[in-house]
Amino acid sequence: MIISLAQFQRRKESSAPPAEAPSSAPTPGVAALCRRWADPAAVALATVLIAWRASTLGQWIVDDAAITFAYARSIDEGLGPVQQPGADPVEGYSNPSWLALLLIGRRLGLFDHGALLGVSDLVLYPKALALLCTAGVLACVAAAARAVLPGRAWAVTLLTGVVLAGNLSYVAWSFSGLENPLYALTAAATGALLVRGAVRGALLRPAVAASAGAVALLAALTRPDGAVLAAAYPVTALLFLRRDGLARAARAAALSCGTFALPYAAFLLWRRATFGLWVPNTAVAKAQKPPGLAQLSSAGELLSYGGWALALIGAACVGIALARPGLARPGPARRALAALLVPLALTLFAYGVLGRDWMALYRFATPVWVLAATALALAAVTVWQAERLRARVLIGCALAGALLLSVTGQAAQNGRFVQRPTLSMCFVAERYGHTFNAYAAYLGLRDATVALPDLGGTLLTSRLRVVDVAGLTDRRVAEAYAAADTARLRDYVLNDVRPELLHVHAAWTRKTGLTVPRLAAAGYVPLYREGEGGDFVRADAVRNPARITALRERVRPVLDVMVAEMRPAGCGPALRAGEGSPA
Repeated sequence: MIISLAQFQRRKESSAPPAEAPSSAPTPGVAALCRRWADPAAVALATVLIAWRASTLGQWIVDDAAITFAYARSIDEGLGPVQQPGADPVEGYSNPSWLALLLIGRRLGLFDHGALLGVSDLVLYPKALALLCTAGVLACVAAAARAVLPGRAWAVTLLTGVVLAGNLSYVAWSFSGLENPLYALTAAATGALLVRGAVRGALLRPAVAASAGAVALLAALTRPDGAVLAAAYPVTALLFLRRDGLARAARAAALSCGTFALPYAAFLLWRRATFGLWVPNTAVAKAQKPPGLAQLSSAGELLSYGGWALALIGAACVGIALARPGLARPGPARRALAALLVPLALTLFAYGVLGRDWMALYRFATPVWVLAATALALAAVTVWQAERLRARVLIGCALAGALLLSVTGQAAQNGRFVQRPTLSMCFVAERYGHTFNAYAAYLGLRDATVALPDLGGTLLTSRLRVVDVAGLTDRRVAEAYAAADTARLRDYVLNDVRPELLHVHAAWTRKTGLTVPRLAAAGYVPLYREGEGGDFVRADAVRNPARITALRERVRPVLDVMVAEMRPAGCGPALRAGEGSPA
């Protein structure tokens, strides 16, 4: 049969593969690249968001952080763990691991050496450490989320970052110069270890057990209450215990506890041998009492600050993820959230045990915020992925509304903090360090002693012998507070030490009993009055009384402005012992 040329051509065209239409879909290589970099991009974006929020606080470093800075300086200069040259060894810090990071920075020339672009490295270095720890926290969140939601880990990480960035308590104290960011990192690492171990059935592996113990050790050396994380692994192992795995679980728990306990016991023995105490001197000074029910209930304040709407939505998502059988991948989600709730409950309990702190914005709650935000994000994304479009829209709108309510609900409290954050290192350096140096120089007081309660910036700048009326770095003052014996404290300060210069103000006047009449009876006269207290000099230490009167007139205008503002623009290139200028 002869086929015409036209028929042959039609058959050829019909048998040929159809031409590919132009497509806007990404090539497999691009899609794989996006999946590969989605989690790191989420970590980076969330870190930038938190850093941007932290920038609203400028160069603020809380004064308590500068106490550890002073110890880092003394140790690095070969003086040992003392607050300043010539002082006795006293553990006036409670964050050895953070102190170690500061020491490394100082040895490398990155800390306590000068300024970069006009900003002191006393500010830049601890904030850079905080930024690295923040990125580490979010990396731990991503690692935990990948075990549960491999394709949505980026969403969990980003949502966690948004929640944390909206929480000024987390942001402020992470970038305060204190050890909070490192403590938050240990909490996040604990959560990631437990989640990945529980989801992948590897919880009882020796590597996981030992890692959990090592992280708990780092937490305990970062803050004393961080020791509570040592219980996270044994409790989680018990939670996922199987009848046939009792012996294995017991061995794993023993390994974790041993990894934590043996080095920590060695550290406690060193502390006892060096300082004569089993606990830091700071704990003695604060006279921590066993918690009561009312004290434990203070954890409820965190719900009010974080936002009840956000807390309720988070609790609902967690409940659904734990209970609803129709969720996609229900086993991993349930195991992950159950494991994550263990360290969250432990850190929340530790916060309640510590009780109310005088500093604003809940500085002890940093690990609670991290673990709570992670649990909320993980549960919300798990539920969102299991739902259809309409439910997803509702979940997204509910979360956005709750976040908005949380941020607006915190606005007034946060605004007050941003305008006047908790006592800054730079202010204390100027108000007490430089000012009392100038007092001593003008009044001719050589080898003088000053007693006062605000210490960090003072230790970095004072050329005087400093006595800590707050007791953090003074053993005898701390013991007086622990015994609730203010008479012993006053006798020590006014009779044993008899400082040439002295300052008390506000609550410290009442707490110490160093009132104006008592100071007058001990021979002290005011140089500058500040409320119920002020700056005082021992009259018999000044050879020319006329200079006291002249000094009062000179300092009042300067100190009136300084005390009213309480927020110097910055610390300058470095904080060193000097003469000072206000007088």
